[in-house]
Amino acid sequence: MFRNQYDSDVTVWSPQGRLHQVEYAMEAVKLGTTTVGLKNRSIAVLVALSKPTSEVSVSQRKVIPIDDHLGISIAGITADARVLSRYLRSECLNYKHTYESTYPVSRLITNLGNKMQTTTQRYDRRPYGVGLLVAGYDEKGPHIYQVMPSANFYDCKAYSIGSRSQSARTYLESNLASFADSSNDEIIAHGIVAIKRSLPTDENQGKENAAQYDITVAIVGKGQPFKILSKEEMKKYEELASKKILPAPSPADDDDQPRPSGSGEQPDEGPRDPQVAVATEERR
Repeated sequence: MFRNQYDSDVTVWSPQGRLHQVEYAMEAVKLGTTTVGLKNRSIAVLVALSKPTSEVSVSQRKVIPIDDHLGISIAGITADARVLSRYLRSECLNYKHTYESTYPVSRLITNLGNKMQTTTQRYDRRPYGVGLLVAGYDEKGPHIYQVMPSANFYDCKAYSIGSRSQSARTYLESNLASFADSSNDEIIAHGIVAIKRSLPTDENQGKENAAQYDITVAIVGKGQPFKILSKEEMKKYEELASKKILPAPSPADDDDQPRPSGSGEQPDEGPRDPQVAVATEERR
C-alpha cells in the first residue's frame, strides 16, 4: 500500500489510522524559520528568526501583535498565519467591546484550536500549514502556548518550533530550571541565545552570514503591553546574550530537518500512532 492512495483528501484515513494531509501540514512548520517562546514569573518572551528570500528583499514579519496582552510568532506558511491572526484580533476586539476586559488567554487558545480542528475533518478545506507560539498575560500570569496544525495546543514553560529548532529546544531544556527566577533582562537574553543555536554552524560563526538573519524580540507581561523591541533596545540584550553563548552542538541529529525528496520512493516509516486532530487543553 502506498501513501499517495490515502493522502488525496484530508478526510481519508490510512490503514495505520493516520491523516496524511495533517502530517504534511506539520511538515510545513518544520520548513519555516525558527521561533522561540519562554517566560519567567512576570513576562513572556517571543524571539523569531527571519531571513530575506533574496538580497534585494526584506524579511517577512514573524511576530504579529494581536492585542495589548497577546501576540504570536509563526513558523510555516505566512499567509495562513495572517488569516489566523485576523481571527484572533476579531475575537479580542469583540470580547473587549462586550465585557470591557481582555480575553483570557486559555479560552482564546481553546477557541482557536476549535477553529483549526474543523479544517481537519472537512473535504472542502485543508489544515492550516503554520505553527504558532502565543505569548500572553492575564490574571493567571504569563503564558506561552504552542499551537500546531493538527489543532493540538499545549501550555509550555518554554518551546521552539521551525527549522533546526531542536538545537534551540536543547538549550531551553538544559536551562529550564533557571527561567522562573531569571530577571526580565536575563530571560530575553536566554531567548536570543536559544535562537542563535538554531543557526547553521557556518552562519553562527561567520559574522557576514549571520548578519543576513534578522532576530525579532517581543515581550508582554505584568504592566507591560505587548511590544516588539526596536534595534536600539535589542543592543543591550544582544551584548548580554553574547556572554552566554557556548559552542553550538552538532546539528547532525536534528529531527526538524525537512526530509530529502528521493526519486519517487516513500520512506518506510512503519505504523505509528496517528496525530490526534482534536483540540485539547491541558489544565493545571
